[in-house]
Amino acid sequence: MMYDCAIIGGGPAGLNAALVLGRARRTVALIDNNEPRNRVTHASHGFLTRDGIEPAEFRRIAYGEVLRYPSVQHWPVEVTDIRSKEQGFEILTMNGELIVARKVILSVGLKEILPEITGLQSMYGRSLFNCPYCDGWELRDKPLVIVSDDPGVYHMAKMIYNWSRDLIVCTNGQVLLTKEQKDQLEAKGIQIIETPIEAFYGPNGLLEQVIFTDDTRIERSGGFIRPKLLPNSLFAKQLGYEASDNGMITADEMGRSTVSGLYVAGDAAYVGPSQLIFAAASGSKAAAAVNMDLTEEDFA
Repeated sequence: MMYDCAIIGGGPAGLNAALVLGRARRTVALIDNNEPRNRVTHASHGFLTRDGIEPAEFRRIAYGEVLRYPSVQHWPVEVTDIRSKEQGFEILTMNGELIVARKVILSVGLKEILPEITGLQSMYGRSLFNCPYCDGWELRDKPLVIVSDDPGVYHMAKMIYNWSRDLIVCTNGQVLLTKEQKDQLEAKGIQIIETPIEAFYGPNGLLEQVIFTDDTRIERSGGFIRPKLLPNSLFAKQLGYEASDNGMITADEMGRSTVSGLYVAGDAAYVGPSQLIFAAASGSKAAAAVNMDLTEEDFA
């Protein structure tokens, strides 16, 4: 059969798109390999009625709601190739299955590149986080470290100051801040350390000390890491869509890419806070655009 739409990626963007299209009586192939970026996180925040929910529980509830609609079919498999055809798209899975759809929504999200620091992996998602909107409340008033090798660390420090006044900024060996920026942060009592970090120390994923390459140590109870975020643009060459310099897929406000019939939802098309609520909203908009375009084509 030819589906009305194939959705690649079962995060909040893809799931919300499937929900909207299922309710619109569109046939949907929801293809997801069950490897969400937030799987290391113990709780997700900022989504009304689900604040503090475990990501796995969020997905369980979401899939239960989405798959109530009989026109939505879940394919728990990895996509290996997508090809644009005259009448739609052909999608090949790792199992050798061929899925054909009139439209495709890419909601494949982002991948995180974390700095190679001993101890970081065990603490990431437990006491070290990347989004203050998601986890700032839980770390409020604690002695925190901010780690980034990006010039945006200046604005990050100013923002996190709303949650805690006990901050130390670590640039991990990089000289990123101007004298004026250093003066402004230090005037607020924010210490700046440019020495490279050797390790994070603490039991059970809970940060206690930051250890530097010169063997100095500071005591901290948590903090924020700024990872590099790269789009999972696995099919850029095959599909030929336009993307920005940072790899984000170019799309209009409803998620239409520069390739006819191809839409994008979620973090791969949005530069801003990486939150469930933003991703879900973009999935809803992309689904509405798909339904609108299918309607116009069918009436024409």
